[in-house]
Amino acid sequence: MDNNEKLANVIDALSKHEDNSAVAVLEEIGTNCADSEVRMLTAKALVERNSKDSLSVIISRDGKGINDLDTTVAMGTINNLIALENKDLALEILSETEKNCEIESVKDNARSVKALLELS
Repeated sequence: MDNNEKLANVIDALSKHEDNSAVAVLEEIGTNCADSEVRMLTAKALVERNSKDSLSVIISRDGKGINDLDTTVAMGTINNLIALENKDLALEILSETEKNCEIESVKDNARSVKALLELS
């Protein structure tokens, strides 16, 4: 097993971990990593958790998830959100971000992704 497979297994395990401290680890280490592939795997894991804490990281934070500077990571995160079976929590966080965020680009992204999710 190579390092990428090991890393993917660790990220997957964290996505399934019951404790919310896993979200903090995924945010601190994964979404701040210089490697786009790691950020993409981390964003996917956070979406799959489908919790308020995990979705807030990839929706409401500048430079992470849908707001990542790498368009591949941002679009991958959006596709993962669209693929969610239950989008209610994501839509709620997108609405909150659209209304309350002070960073205009994050607010604009939330508005756009919300429209996509509502159409999916």
